[in-house]
Amino acid sequence: MEQYDYAIVGSGPAGLAAAFELSSKRPGARMVVMDKAIVSSGGLRNDCKMNFTFPIGFPVDFWSRENAERYLERVTEFLAPSIMERKNVGSYRGRAAKIGVELLDIKQSHLGTDGGLKLIGRLVEELKSRGVEISLGEAAVDVDSAKSTLVTDKREISYKALVIAPGRGGFDFLRKLMARLGIIFADNSIDVGLRIETREAHYPIVQDYYDPKFLFPERVRTFCTNSRSAHVVKERYDTADGRTYYSVNGHAWSSDRPANGLVNFAVLRSVEFTEPLASGQDFAEMLGLQAMLAGGGKPLMQRVGDFRLGKRSKLDSFTGDLNDFEPTLKDCTPGDVSLVMPAKFLRSIWKALKRLDTIVPGVLHPSTIMYYPEIKLYANKPRFIDDHFQALPGIYLIGDGAGTSRGITGAWASGLRAADGILEND
Repeated sequence: MEQYDYAIVGSGPAGLAAAFELSSKRPGARMVVMDKAIVSSGGLRNDCKMNFTFPIGFPVDFWSRENAERYLERVTEFLAPSIMERKNVGSYRGRAAKIGVELLDIKQSHLGTDGGLKLIGRLVEELKSRGVEISLGEAAVDVDSAKSTLVTDKREISYKALVIAPGRGGFDFLRKLMARLGIIFADNSIDVGLRIETREAHYPIVQDYYDPKFLFPERVRTFCTNSRSAHVVKERYDTADGRTYYSVNGHAWSSDRPANGLVNFAVLRSVEFTEPLASGQDFAEMLGLQAMLAGGGKPLMQRVGDFRLGKRSKLDSFTGDLNDFEPTLKDCTPGDVSLVMPAKFLRSIWKALKRLDTIVPGVLHPSTIMYYPEIKLYANKPRFIDDHFQALPGIYLIGDGAGTSRGITGAWASGLRAADGILEND
């Protein structure tokens, strides 16, 4: 059995932040950062868009404004972002306020997917130079908290402190692990919605504000806007019983790549379930599988023009009169999102989109595409035993998969906060 001072599961921003802080303060410690993926993963890989203003990325269940802003200073100092210019925000906010919508003014940085890959490479090489072991393609399997032992698909290791930062993709792994370890947690909320794709000319606000954050009534919000060189992609998720579904997402390349004139963004509806429904994760999986059933194993896409007419989109919807641009996600099935999306969610989102079309006229052009499903799984809410995300003695749960963050900067801050706790307990 190999012995480490610190073992970190997950090489996304939360895990990397913990590794940097621990290696800085304990340079002689033996440390491993592992990830089941064969490449360093996490939010830094997809689009690498970062927000540096509270509360974006900081769930208020775990972060006060004062605490979040204190950690944001440290995140900003380390990542040294180039903040993007924002223009005419006051005009858009004024329009929004008149119809009961809030537009947040957020400091943002955008590296693009290619820029994010370069950043990851630099960070990983820096950790290696500090003597940190980076073990990619190694999956955590189980933890024996009584013996301070981590079991992976390759070995067993002992640790003094264990940081688990599996990201949204590791949501189910973490849920099962907490159940085995007896960690009390809640799993009753999810975000479900559509990804919208349209021409940048139909959503020109992105020329002034790269990722505008609109908050609508009924817990609806815009999320993860991508423009310049933007694409819709699909992400694979495996259910607890081994079935597969795909959720859509968006990303964009850096300004070094040619622009394609398109923009995409998510419109999400948040919901918290009460008894007797125990698991938002299970509900989300059901929605994802239902979408796959209707789409023949693929996500669905529908033109706004067809949706307004109450009919499904067909292949000629994307090659005929309404064809204003080709979908960037080709591996998708034309159909009817209202067939599989819960009516309560769809009604709230459609009302939000109509408000958005008043604030930024054009977004509901008939050629605009609605992709479904977009599902976000970051609602595990463990019961922690201290303020540093310690769930059991020596075990820290951080990042989006643990519900302590919603995005890169929040995840990085949660890694710092866990590292602070580890160092205090050394």
